[in-house]
Amino acid sequence: MSKLIRKPIAKHGKIHDITPSNAKGELTPNWNYVGFGLYKLKVGDVAAENTGDQEVILVLVEGKAEIIAGGKNVGVLGTRMDVFEKTPPACVYVPGNTDWQATMTTDCTLAVCAAPAVGNYPVKILGPDGIETTPRGKGTNTRYINNIAMEDSDVAGSLLVTEVFTPTGHWSSYPPHRHDEDDYPNITYLEETYYHRLNPKQGYGYQRVFTEDGSLDENIPVANEDVVLVPKGHHPCGVPYGYEMYYLNVMAGPRRNWRFKNHPDHNWIYERDLNS
Repeated sequence: MSKLIRKPIAKHGKIHDITPSNAKGELTPNWNYVGFGLYKLKVGDVAAENTGDQEVILVLVEGKAEIIAGGKNVGVLGTRMDVFEKTPPACVYVPGNTDWQATMTTDCTLAVCAAPAVGNYPVKILGPDGIETTPRGKGTNTRYINNIAMEDSDVAGSLLVTEVFTPTGHWSSYPPHRHDEDDYPNITYLEETYYHRLNPKQGYGYQRVFTEDGSLDENIPVANEDVVLVPKGHHPCGVPYGYEMYYLNVMAGPRRNWRFKNHPDHNWIYERDLNS
């Protein structure tokens, strides 16, 4: 099994708890920015944390919860009961050194997307209003994006967060691209996590994480609820016929800009689609 994959550690409660410290490993020695947590909870359960030196975006992947952050009750949020409804999610930005609590009013999947707290941003509801599901790509490269907090939204200091729905038999994060150099505005260094879901849930997908020089080349089968760490290199993924793939991306690095370079062998696909 690839050292870039993280399997759920439980069936209930906090099933993923990835931090910059515990993400470090043989293939991720310089992992310093992205954290990702995931709660699978029942109605009436409570999740509560302090953000410490991180800012977080809470994403209600599915279900409803009453959320309190920084002493402010932002109410019962969530309209999507199954992630494969493919509608925009309800989310909450929580700044550093802030307590938050979520009380589940239905069964709920709650993601905690984390990165270093930079700047001064208030607690804020993000979505579903203002998030528009938009297509990207052509043919079997087509997928559908929910941009939760990308760089055009001034809601966070470090975090970049987005959701992607990949139809059956399609490829995603494709053509292969990388963002692993700190050379703005040409390219930016961004670590990234992929939280994968499959529909039906017994399905599988594939993700390849590889560099152009071949020093990293991991071919990773992904199952429902797996998380893949992308420390560098290209990272396309695909799902076979009969299954749909969802993933939640968290990105962060030295600066909050998403600039990437396509793989030179496959950039012709991007240029063709751009000009067609």
